[in-house]
Amino acid sequence: MSATINVRVTGVVVEDNAILLLDQDTGCGRSWSLPGGKVEPGEPLADALVREVREETGLAVEVGRLLYICDHLPGDGTHVVHITFEARRVGGTIGDVVADADTRPIRGVEMVRLADLPALGFSDRFAGLAADGWPGAGSYMGPKTNIGL
Repeated sequence: MSATINVRVTGVVVEDNAILLLDQDTGCGRSWSLPGGKVEPGEPLADALVREVREETGLAVEVGRLLYICDHLPGDGTHVVHITFEARRVGGTIGDVVADADTRPIRGVEMVRLADLPALGFSDRFAGLAADGWPGAGSYMGPKTNIGL
C-alpha cells in the first residue's frame, strides 16, 4: 500500500481571552477550526502559516513558539502531521478572506471567547490547554485526539 504524508500548519491567535477561528466544514463533526492548511513543497513552515492565515482570515501574523505536533491517521493510507504554532496579529482585517483560497468554503472568521470553545464542538481538553497557555508547548502530542481534536 502506498501511503501519503501531508504536513499541515495551524495557527493559534489569542487576544483578550479570545481565539481566532474559522466557520468552515471541518469534516469531523465540528464547523469551527483553527486557521491553517497544507505546506507546499519547498515552503518553510513559517511561510506556509503566514500564507494560510492571510488567505483564510485576512490577518497578517508573526509566527511565534511551537505549541504542539500531532498526527492524524484517518485510515485511508494517509498520514497527516499537524504542526501548530502560536501567532500574533501584526496587520490586516479579520474577514478579508481570499476567495477560493480554500477547498472548503469559509463562512466566517471570528475571535471566539476561550470559554465558548466547548459550545462550538471543541473538547474540554482543548479548551483547557488554550486557557492555560498551552502547557507542554513544543511537544509531540501523539494522535490528534490527545489534544482533544
